[in-house]
Amino acid sequence: MNKVGFIASSLLVVLAVLSSMLFVVDQRQFGIVYALGEIKEVLTQPGLYFKMPPPFQNVTYLDKRLLTLDSTNAEPVYTAEKQRVVIDWYVRWRVTNPAEYIRNVGLDETTGANQLNVVVRNAFQADINKYTVKELLASKRDALMSSVKSQVLATVRGAKPWGIDVVDVRITRVDYVSDITDSVYKRMQAERQRVANELRSTGVAAGEKIRADADRQREVTVADAYRDAQKIKGVGDAQATRIYAESFGRDPQFAQFNRNLEAYKASFNKKSDVMVIDESSEFFKDMRASGGSSSVAPAKATKK
Repeated sequence: MNKVGFIASSLLVVLAVLSSMLFVVDQRQFGIVYALGEIKEVLTQPGLYFKMPPPFQNVTYLDKRLLTLDSTNAEPVYTAEKQRVVIDWYVRWRVTNPAEYIRNVGLDETTGANQLNVVVRNAFQADINKYTVKELLASKRDALMSSVKSQVLATVRGAKPWGIDVVDVRITRVDYVSDITDSVYKRMQAERQRVANELRSTGVAAGEKIRADADRQREVTVADAYRDAQKIKGVGDAQATRIYAESFGRDPQFAQFNRNLEAYKASFNKKSDVMVIDESSEFFKDMRASGGSSSVAPAKATKK
């Protein structure tokens, strides 16, 4: 029984030693083999590999893919016209020489990203004060990114190479700091409000002018119409007077009788009217006259 246990324990130890000697390098990684703290071998091809068991040899991995570093610092920088702006940027980079990277930068990608962030930020701060805000937003944007990339490459490829390659440097946003942005928005709002008030004032003035012109035209039209009406009425009255004069001149007694009838008609236009008149009044002489009187006779003759 003890022999079986010994054999089983020995097999377990052997399996543990073998498992510590085997390792797999993924196609997305570099494999770095250390021998007593020194880099023994760098493996760039994926596959199954052997090494000495710890502590004689150890293995670590570095990502060989294209990595993205985004800006994390919102500290404002000054432009050529002394305007404070905040920029957002990103960098695409990768590890190309794992041995140099480990010797001069660190053992993982985070260390390299932190150091690269400082270099890129300093390069932007050194170059942005050469350009105006308008140039940063339009004409000189590409030139600034190219200059920063050149400076970063000069740093990582210097006396102590980092073992990395910077593929691209891009600016994603250029904006004023928050207090300046608020003041700009308020100024824009005030300007738009001023333009709106000016347009409203112009519209009100134009409306008043149109209404005044319309009122003037109405008054002129009414006055002209009244003048024409009075002129026509005057012509008609003149013609009526002439016709009446001609008619009454032919028979004065009939004209007097007709005027009396019109007076009677105007006097008795309501049933409730009451008139108290002296019987000897001349007003009712036609009514008192007999049918054969000279006053009534012309009327009957005229009616026939």
